[in-house]
Amino acid sequence: MNFTQQHSQQFDVVIIGSGGAGLTLALSLPPHYKVAVLAKSHLNDASTYYAQGGVAAVLDQTDSIEQHIDDTMIAGGHLCHLDAVKFTVEGGQDAVDFLLKQGVQFTLDEHENLHLTREGGHSQRRIIHAADATGKAISTTLVERAQEKENIHLFENVVAIDVITTQKAQIEHSENRAIGVYALDETTGEVKTFLAPFTALACGGAMKAYLYTSNPDIATGDGIAMAWRAGCRIANMEFNQFHPTCLYHPKARSFLITEAMRGEGAYLRLPDGERFMLRFDERAELAPRDVVARAIDYEMKRLGLRHVWLDITHQPESFVKEHFPTLYTRLLELGIDITKDMIPVVPAAHYTCGGVIVDQHSETDIAGLYAIGETSSTGLHGANRMASNSLLECFVYGMSAAKHIQSQIDNAPRFDQVNPWDASQVEHPDEDVVILQNWDELRTSMWNYVGIVRTTKRLERALHRIEMLKREIEEYYQGYKVSKNLIELRNLVLVSEMIVRCAMQRKESRGLHYTLDYPELSNEIRDTILTPPDFLVSQPLVDN
Repeated sequence: MNFTQQHSQQFDVVIIGSGGAGLTLALSLPPHYKVAVLAKSHLNDASTYYAQGGVAAVLDQTDSIEQHIDDTMIAGGHLCHLDAVKFTVEGGQDAVDFLLKQGVQFTLDEHENLHLTREGGHSQRRIIHAADATGKAISTTLVERAQEKENIHLFENVVAIDVITTQKAQIEHSENRAIGVYALDETTGEVKTFLAPFTALACGGAMKAYLYTSNPDIATGDGIAMAWRAGCRIANMEFNQFHPTCLYHPKARSFLITEAMRGEGAYLRLPDGERFMLRFDERAELAPRDVVARAIDYEMKRLGLRHVWLDITHQPESFVKEHFPTLYTRLLELGIDITKDMIPVVPAAHYTCGGVIVDQHSETDIAGLYAIGETSSTGLHGANRMASNSLLECFVYGMSAAKHIQSQIDNAPRFDQVNPWDASQVEHPDEDVVILQNWDELRTSMWNYVGIVRTTKRLERALHRIEMLKREIEEYYQGYKVSKNLIELRNLVLVSEMIVRCAMQRKESRGLHYTLDYPELSNEIRDTILTPPDFLVSQPLVDN
C-alpha cells in the first residue's frame, strides 16, 4: 500500500487521553506548539470526570509537607518511592494554582478560603474539592480551556491502536524513539497516522479488567499495553485498588460513594447495626482503602451478605445536603434518602496503582514517549494509593512533562513519512459475538481469581485461562478488521496477564496485594518489574 498524505497528520505533541493528565500537559505547553489530543469517546469521558473526592495538597498551616509524605508512605505499604512522593507533594501548591488559573470553582469555607476535607489515610484535612463532584468540575473546565486554544486540536471517537517507534517503522536512527501513533477513527472507520516528535499516553487505568468496577468503559489499559508493545517496562501491576464503597443497586452500576462521606463521619455497618470497622483497625472508617475493602469483603463472606451499609443519617440533614448535593440528588432518584436511609455498598475495582515506569519528567524507557496519570508508575502510590493523591499526580507530572518537552523539542528529530496502516489482508469479522464472549470470560476470571483476596491456586487458574484467551484474541486481531471492542479486548487481556504475573511473583501480602498463601510482610521491599519480552523480572528498590 502506498503512503497517502491524507491519512497522516503532523503535530509537535500527540496526547492520547482527554482526562486531567492529558489536558494538563496540553494546557501547559507553549501556545505555538501544535498539539493533538485523542479522546477514545467524548472529551469528558475520562476517569477524572467521575472523581468525586478531590485533590490532596498541603494548604493549611496546621499541615506540613512532611505529614503528607508520611501519610502517603504509610498508606502505600512503604513501597512508595520517597523521591517521587516528595516531588509530588511539594508540587501541590503549583498544581492548585494551575487549576485555579484555569478557572476551576472549588468549594469555599465561611471565610472564602478553599474548604478542606479529610479522607482515609490522611492525618489532616487537606482535600480541596468542588462539593462531591470535583472531577466533573475539573474535567469540564479543562476541556473548555482546551477548546479555546487554537493550537490544541481535539479529536473525539479516535481509538489509539499502537505507538509508532523508529524501530517498528524500520527507520534508521541512533536510538529507538516514539514518533507518533496509529489510531482508529470510528467516524470514518479508517486507521489514521498521527506523527509527532513527542507522544504522551494519558489513557487512564485498566480496572475494566474486573467484572465489577467504578471505572468508565474507557479504562481498558490501552496506554499500558501500547507502552509494553513499544518496549517499555511495567511495574507493580498486582496492586489493584478496590474502592470500599460502590453503590449496590441494580439501576446504578459503577456508581461510587465518595470516600469524603466517611471523612465527614459516615459509619460502615452490618445489617444488625454494628460498626464493624472498629474490630479491624483503630482508624475505623478512616483506615486506608485496602484495609477497609478487605474488612468489607471478609464480613460479606463471613455472613453471606451481598453488601454492607454506609450510614450518615446521624449527621444533620442540612450538613449532608450541603456537603453531598450530587449524591443526595442521585440516590434520591433511586429511592434512597441519605439523610434518613443507610446506603447499600460493596467494594469495586477502582484504581491501577502500577503502570508504565517513568521518571520525574514522565518520560518512559522509550525516548519521546511519556506516560502520565493512572497509566504511569511514578513510584508515588506504592502498594496502595492514598485517596485524592491521584489527581494531584496528574497535574504535577503533566506540568513536569510539559517542561521537559520544551527543553527537548529543538533537538528532537521529526519524521514526515511512515508506512500507513495496512489493512489489505484482513477481513470483516463475521462473528462479533466471539469478542463479547471473550470479554465476559476475561473479566469474570479476573474477578473470581484475582480479586481482593488471592491464593496461588487462583492465580494459576487465572493465568491459564488468560493465556488461552490471549492466543484466541491475537489470532482474531491478525485476521480481521480492527474495531474499538477488539482493540480494547486485545489491550485488556495483555494487561490482565501483567496483573496476574506480577501477583504470582510477590510472595508476601503488602497493601492491595493480599494472598492467603503468604499473609505476612517480607523483610525485603521490592518493586515487581516486567521487562519486554520477559515477564519475570523483579528488582529491589534502591531509594527507600
